[in-house]
Amino acid sequence: MTEGPVRSIWLRPERGARGPAPEYSRGRIATAGVALADADGLAAVTMRAVADALGTGPASLYRYVATRDELIELMINEVNGEFDHTAPGGGHWLQDLLALARQSRGIYLRHPWLLDATGLDGPIGPNAVDYLEHALAALSGVDVDPRTKLEAIGVLNGLVALLARAEIAQGTAGRTLPQWQREQTAYLSEALKAGRHPHLAAALATRPPEAEPAESLFDRVVARVLTGLLHPGTPR
Repeated sequence: MTEGPVRSIWLRPERGARGPAPEYSRGRIATAGVALADADGLAAVTMRAVADALGTGPASLYRYVATRDELIELMINEVNGEFDHTAPGGGHWLQDLLALARQSRGIYLRHPWLLDATGLDGPIGPNAVDYLEHALAALSGVDVDPRTKLEAIGVLNGLVALLARAEIAQGTAGRTLPQWQREQTAYLSEALKAGRHPHLAAALATRPPEAEPAESLFDRVVARVLTGLLHPGTPR
């Protein structure tokens, strides 16, 4: 039984052993795609558009990437290279993961198209593997099993994406997150006057929602979720 062709772009050499010397690199192609997506969104990224940005024809790109999905995989890997894994986190697992989460938030805010691109089914790239290794290293002293650690990192990634999406959406609507919070508080105050939501009224009466900076809200929510997931006493 013969093996089929290697499907993952990360398991193929960047260029074949035969043929002319490459005119471009994966990094250069990815950079062109990222610039297009940053400017006009993920839909603007096509093989033709990237080829035009590089000053070549679409056919030449197929020597480097087989499909548009592979092109987007290169782009995702490119922006994941913006993580600084040498940056100090604080030495405690929660501080270290929170530092990673802040970096991830920053990447989403700089590249909003990434929120739509990360839903693709392609394998993670080398820079995402480095991120995963760094996150697991931060958790090396936590007394939970490896599966729980991997699941917690997965939840962290999803939570950061969710919070970044909300922040970006409010910015697109012309509001800051604190402005949106104040609007919601005003609306709920009026809605609760009818008396049909006693549990919500009791919750808000105990501690009324406060508008807080996006950074503070992000840190608080991420820290509470991670603490709940990775506390040594958490059921496995």
